[in-house]
Amino acid sequence: MRNHFDVIIIGAGPSGLSAAARASEQKLSYLVLEASQAIANTIRNYQRRKLVMAEPRGLPLRSPLPFAASLRESVLDAWENMISKYEINIRYQAKVVAISRDNATNGKLEPLKVVISDGDTFTADNVVLAIGVQGNLRKLEIPGGDLPQVQYQLDDPDAYQNETIVVIGGGDTGVENALALTGRNQVIVLNRAEDFSNCKESNLTQLTEARQRGALDWLLETRPQSIELNTKGEFPITLFADTPKGVERIPCHRVIARLGALPSRPLLESFGVAFPTSDLAALPLLSPRYESNVPGLYIIGALAGYPLIKQGINQGYEVIEHILGKPVEAADTALLREKFASFCSDRGIEDVLDKIQRSVPLLRLLNSLQLRELILESNILLPGPGDIIFERNDYSTSFFFVIEGELEMLIDEDDIPNDTFKSGEFFGEMGLLSGRRRIATVRARTQCALIETPRRVMLKLINSVQAMRRSLDEVAIKRIVHACIGLTLSEDDLNDLASHAVIKQYAAGEELFHEGDEADGLYLIRRGSVTVSRMMTGREVVLFYVAAGNYVGEMSLISGEPRYATVRAAIATEAILIDVARMQGIIARNPEVRASLDARYLQHLQEQEKRQQLETSSEGGGTSFSSQSTQSSLISFLIQQGVGEATDVLLIDESLCVRCNHCEQACADTHGGATRLDRDTGPIFANIRVPTSCRHCEHPHCMKDCPPDAIHRAPHGEVYIDDSCIGCGNCQQNCPYDVIQMAVIQEQPEPSLWQMLLGIRPKQVATTNNTKVAVKCDMCKDIADGPVCVRACPVGAALRVNPEELLGFASSNTTEENHVLGLDNA
Repeated sequence: MRNHFDVIIIGAGPSGLSAAARASEQKLSYLVLEASQAIANTIRNYQRRKLVMAEPRGLPLRSPLPFAASLRESVLDAWENMISKYEINIRYQAKVVAISRDNATNGKLEPLKVVISDGDTFTADNVVLAIGVQGNLRKLEIPGGDLPQVQYQLDDPDAYQNETIVVIGGGDTGVENALALTGRNQVIVLNRAEDFSNCKESNLTQLTEARQRGALDWLLETRPQSIELNTKGEFPITLFADTPKGVERIPCHRVIARLGALPSRPLLESFGVAFPTSDLAALPLLSPRYESNVPGLYIIGALAGYPLIKQGINQGYEVIEHILGKPVEAADTALLREKFASFCSDRGIEDVLDKIQRSVPLLRLLNSLQLRELILESNILLPGPGDIIFERNDYSTSFFFVIEGELEMLIDEDDIPNDTFKSGEFFGEMGLLSGRRRIATVRARTQCALIETPRRVMLKLINSVQAMRRSLDEVAIKRIVHACIGLTLSEDDLNDLASHAVIKQYAAGEELFHEGDEADGLYLIRRGSVTVSRMMTGREVVLFYVAAGNYVGEMSLISGEPRYATVRAAIATEAILIDVARMQGIIARNPEVRASLDARYLQHLQEQEKRQQLETSSEGGGTSFSSQSTQSSLISFLIQQGVGEATDVLLIDESLCVRCNHCEQACADTHGGATRLDRDTGPIFANIRVPTSCRHCEHPHCMKDCPPDAIHRAPHGEVYIDDSCIGCGNCQQNCPYDVIQMAVIQEQPEPSLWQMLLGIRPKQVATTNNTKVAVKCDMCKDIADGPVCVRACPVGAALRVNPEELLGFASSNTTEENHVLGLDNA
């Protein structure tokens, strides 16, 4: 029996079989070692009659291993035929337990030694690892995650009938399992992300269509908390899940968790393979030729971070070419060359990629394959001195790496730079992590070269590379400290805060801390918003609304007394907690910080004194406290109606409204005959109505599942739907405020009366042949003078409010209301 080969290929999945087929064509001596009893174990474990996708579609296939989108059974049959045709040399049930190399003699590397579980040993000049990751499935690390009703694989969807099944996981496998279970079962998909960005477009289309026809439902931004057995009732288990609206109880028959898998890192490390970080999910360090730090040991396919079958097949072909010393371009090289047409066009692709990775330390956390994918999904920008990258309050969310040059950040409007970004640094992390509008303007100071990466791509990347997420979080913490406190701390203080700060998430309505609690630190609101309230005369009174980019909790830090108020998340909120000891140390070392916090503390005390005087006045027979009470109730009411996550909301003062309906008519005339608001519907508190009209949320629910990507955010925050809408209705279903309708848009050849009165140029609107599309308020983004609904109101009853103006609006409104009712003391 032969024991030495030119190449030993470990794993008979698509990558390994492709390498074997190419090795056979090139007349190399080779051996395939497969741990199981058959080829392609991962695909063999797919659910029956699963359609195996051939993604990415634009990538050419360059291997003798046949592959096209088809059913699982057809794919396996084609590969079995290829094995017979090429007489592939496979040894089954041959699990590799060790790879090593004897010390070099005479400066020449010894062959790699491969040991399998039965003790047999082979040697080879080169070894290709193509074992995949599915042997190490992730499992739910929650109470009840090991119950018999919880499974981590789905073999035969037809085996389940008339059950309520929760599928956990928003990737392709989870989505495909959910789709296969519909029709005979009630299916609910739990996805921890805010969308299905990790899912193939074809799967996402099928998923949204299934939800549209009621075949399944999903919960986004949701994490399982625990699973409990039921001793009574129809359902054997109950899943408790943390949703943006709080903890939800989901009775069901079974849970299928498709959470992906981890590479067998301990095994690879025993082979001598190096990793860039200590993260369990980190990918091995590889050269562009797929060679690890161990000379002659190559890693391809899912183990290298590329789980798509077509990519693995191409890599199997290419790795044999590399071993033979033949020049071979990766299949994506032509696409990269086009990307770099205006940047370093005189250099080879590998040289440019190497320059980028050497220039930006954060990108060194990626292997060469991940870097290539990032570049393909991004844009190369070459701004000159003075060019604006984005402006303060823009709603763009892309992320930027600085390859060359220097840029400056301007937080305030005085045109004085507050910070700079130099080669190797990055910016845009606040928009990336929070989705909020930009907190500063960034412009080029010199000629620059930037990589602009879409938010969706970066979120996917940092979810898989935890070291990158931690690096981004540390920088984001430093910058939000600067933005919130408004002073520059020493680098040592910033580093200390960033390394010890804790990022905490809160569901809508959940308390950050309660009145009377001992102070635990300062809370920097990174995402979402909170209300601040106190108990007064036996009831809770809302004092303030605090949006992201600000902080709460400083009063107890200054006074040393328990919490003065309760702080509660108005919507799903993320806060950075700086513990009390570190914050007190910062205050002691930095007089400017102390002065800033003292000023806020005194301001709050003065406001508290005024409120106490109002309360005393009310107890003495006055009615001023009624105004305070009404103001607090109005703030609470508006937050309940979505103003807490709004960037703009339309309100109508019913005490002024004369029911002329001019607001609706002007809106309809300006938008193709379909009004974007309903004046008479919507909740009302006292005299303030919140009509049915778009809130232009900071994190628009309507954007989450739009197949044609037709919903966008304009630079000034307006959320609008473009002409690519296909009328699927997903946005209408996802909007919690019922402000999107399906309507037929008609042509407007002539200006309407309202367009002439308001001086609006007629907008040509194409007919949709009576096909309904989604319509919603776009805040008249293309009209210079602003929303026509407000301008058309003859009595000033219609007005626009953003959350930052909420307290002032409530105060002025309740003062006016009390005057009308005779409740003031004037």
